[in-house]
Amino acid sequence: MSKSKKIIMTVAGVGLSFEPNKTAYNNLINEMTMTNKVAPMATYLGRIVDAESKEALNKLMEDYPGCEMQIVEKVNEIYSPKLEIEVKN
Repeated sequence: MSKSKKIIMTVAGVGLSFEPNKTAYNNLINEMTMTNKVAPMATYLGRIVDAESKEALNKLMEDYPGCEMQIVEKVNEIYSPKLEIEVKN
């Protein structure tokens, strides 16, 4: 999916809106390493969150350690769904 798609969700009772895009998604993948996962996810969310949701997102990340991973997982599940791939030899 190459187009931007707005994703609206509620996390711990807080409304958030994201607009993921290919550049931000690719940067997330490229920035993650075996020992650095949470910081790239927080950066990714900061890049794709709508301006009116930014403060609420920052408060969630402050109050719920590790929530970045859960939010990113849900956003990317919608933005970049798993494909059915069949291998034929």
